[in-house]
Amino acid sequence: MFEMPSGAEIQSIISTLKSGAGYFIPELYLSALFMVLIILDLVLGGRRKTILASATIIGLLGSVFFIFQQHALPDTEIFFGMYSLDRFGIFFKYFFVLTGILAVVTTMADEHLNAQESGMGEYYSLLVAMVVGMMMMASSTDLLMMFLAMELVSLSAYVLTGYLKRELRSSEAALKYLVYGAVSSGMLIYGFSLIYGITAQTNISKISMELAQHGYDPLVMILATLLVMAGLGYKMGAVPFHFWSPDVYEGAPTPITAYLSVGSKAAGFAMLMRFFFVAVPHAVEGVEDMLGIDWITMMMFIAAASMIYGNVVAIWQKNVKRMLAYSSIAHAGYLLLGIITMDQIGTQAVLVYLTGYLLMNIGAFYVVVLIANKIGSENLDDYKGLGKKMPLAGAALTVFLIALVGLPPTFGFVGKLMIFTALLGHGGDLYMWLALVGILTSVISLYYYMYIPLNMFLRDSELNAEKDFKTGMMQNVIMTVLMLLTIYFGLFFQPIAEYAKYSASMFGAVLN
Repeated sequence: MFEMPSGAEIQSIISTLKSGAGYFIPELYLSALFMVLIILDLVLGGRRKTILASATIIGLLGSVFFIFQQHALPDTEIFFGMYSLDRFGIFFKYFFVLTGILAVVTTMADEHLNAQESGMGEYYSLLVAMVVGMMMMASSTDLLMMFLAMELVSLSAYVLTGYLKRELRSSEAALKYLVYGAVSSGMLIYGFSLIYGITAQTNISKISMELAQHGYDPLVMILATLLVMAGLGYKMGAVPFHFWSPDVYEGAPTPITAYLSVGSKAAGFAMLMRFFFVAVPHAVEGVEDMLGIDWITMMMFIAAASMIYGNVVAIWQKNVKRMLAYSSIAHAGYLLLGIITMDQIGTQAVLVYLTGYLLMNIGAFYVVVLIANKIGSENLDDYKGLGKKMPLAGAALTVFLIALVGLPPTFGFVGKLMIFTALLGHGGDLYMWLALVGILTSVISLYYYMYIPLNMFLRDSELNAEKDFKTGMMQNVIMTVLMLLTIYFGLFFQPIAEYAKYSASMFGAVLN
């Protein structure tokens, strides 16, 4: 029979929530920003879209102050163990805020998206909501909180994907995203329910202790692990959970495509690392003994399939956004290489790789937006001769593509080098083969990435020579800054590598 809590118990609950709120200030601040942007849009009445964008950027920058203050706080769990404040979570808070800012900057450059009559206030509000959701995905330590955070991100993403509601391909992309997302959410929550049924716990640390102390049915745990991996694999865009990526990336507004390809993917990886590193037994031998299956080997096959499929299929793509979608599938495979090492070096490599991927991928999409403004197309054949008409855009896009291949002296090279170093450090045959697959597929990617500069600089233009191809001063500055940062951190990457090592150290107690 249900019993009402006593007055003392209610006071204890209220006290716990109040003390937890002090560790939750960046998320509360961004939630307030979400509401302020909606009100600001109502006041402006659809006018002055630049004000909305500027307010979003300033608001997101303001959250950095509160995130920085959290470095002085001790690592702890709040809200009855549902949410964690630690170095790993703080790293991703910075990451998602920067991703959100760059998404707003890319939106400001997109003339087609800004031509919408109204609704940009809701657009920027949903961007902020996604930032909050992604922060929560990275810091959640409870199955319920993980699911709720993932749904906050997903629901916002569904709306943003179909934001060009008068365009058929945008509506189609949103519908496909919604259908695939609903299926993956169902698989994830079913996997979580099986784990709860085995352990009677929702906190991932307590789940780990229950699994180690009391045992369980291996078949049920195998099924639960597969379902959770499927649900998170959808967010990461890894094979075989990738089917939504090409159509959604092509149909969504380009700034949202860039946002999903970096932010949503990183949130999926953050949640996967926290869940599998903490909740599931983390030594390979222990996994085999307890689960009857080596889930790390399963991730190895997913990583290899993602690298091979993403890079090979990208060769035949004629739409730049679709090509970058398949490229994103391949990069999910490279990131998984760092995770399967199950050590601090591999985790550090993943964080560095994600940081580099943020710069080079959003940079590439930013240039794609600027080119689409001028030629009204994302087709590769329409890029012919653009290197002479838009030299800065051509040079910047070439640098970003070289970084995506993983060639020096770019940040992409550093990320892949660290991933392969962590992988080869294990020395086993499977790890050696995976590294070989990663290197060979990187060589394949060189072909389709360099096909774009080939069209831009070595083929004659079929476009009207009298058309104005000049970009604005601010757009040139942003392109230049992103390009120079991609090269600079390829040469002087030590500060980011050290901060990534510091952030990965929260896993020191649970990793070999």
